[in-house]
Amino acid sequence: MKVIIILNTAAGSLSSARAADRKRSLAEAFSAAGIEAEIPSITGGNLDHEAKTAAASAVDVVVACGGDGTISSVARALVGTAMPLGIVPLGTLNHFAKDLKIPLDVAAAVQVIAAGRVSRIDVGDVNGRVFINNSSLGVYPHFVLNRDSQRQRHGLSKWAAMLPAVLNVFRRFPMVHLRLATDAKTIERKTPLVFIGNNDYQFDLFNFGQRNRLDCGELSLSIAKVHTRWGLFKLTMRSLAGCSDRARDVETFHASSCLIETRRHRLPIALDGEVIHLLPPLHYCIRPAALSVCVPDNPANCYAEAATG
Repeated sequence: MKVIIILNTAAGSLSSARAADRKRSLAEAFSAAGIEAEIPSITGGNLDHEAKTAAASAVDVVVACGGDGTISSVARALVGTAMPLGIVPLGTLNHFAKDLKIPLDVAAAVQVIAAGRVSRIDVGDVNGRVFINNSSLGVYPHFVLNRDSQRQRHGLSKWAAMLPAVLNVFRRFPMVHLRLATDAKTIERKTPLVFIGNNDYQFDLFNFGQRNRLDCGELSLSIAKVHTRWGLFKLTMRSLAGCSDRARDVETFHASSCLIETRRHRLPIALDGEVIHLLPPLHYCIRPAALSVCVPDNPANCYAEAATG
């Protein structure tokens, strides 16, 4: 087996020495599993280009090594192709890897790739932009923008920048006025948060924001019912404590596609934790079985097998 490893050493969290150590340890892990691995050098801003180049290369698997942002970037290049995505989770939260039951240990994750089981899963799409986890409007993209601004201005770590970012967002409290239309209904709402998930998300004390499957062919849509800062704070605390009443706190439904219109001419949108700006209307849809991914040989992970040969 031959793979190309996409490792984002230009993300800012790795020094040159640590990046070299990371490359060396990954090469050793893949070699120990009997896999020939190529690790191209990636300079700042070239991650998407390298992922697209890798997708067209003569290898068996393109491997994304990093957090959800890196994995999402590589996945976008592979959507709609037969090239499988391998995952070695190296991020802080690793939502996508956890939902696919991929081990967080590097050697164990490499063994999943070596085993060669490939399944096809869904991805979400908004105005032609792919996401593998979720997208959101309202307070969350404003929080991410504020957090990144705090990091750049004051040299803070991601975690240290969170508190001032939260305080600033609660002070501004951006609301979204929207019209949302699916095949089944059209609604108008004013809300601080709209969440669009690639398949259904579970929110409880022991399973916060996770998915049991990624191949059901539907978006999970959630609209917060609160209208005040205090209401949003209580909703957040209840969700973190696992005692949120979804019927009371959020309006939730499922659809294969939806159209969101707002009064704004340009909106910040969060996609897999990164923020982009899009022009409304926003066309969201699910793209069934659009991505091939290496998954564990585990009965609990019963996604459709990808066609081979």
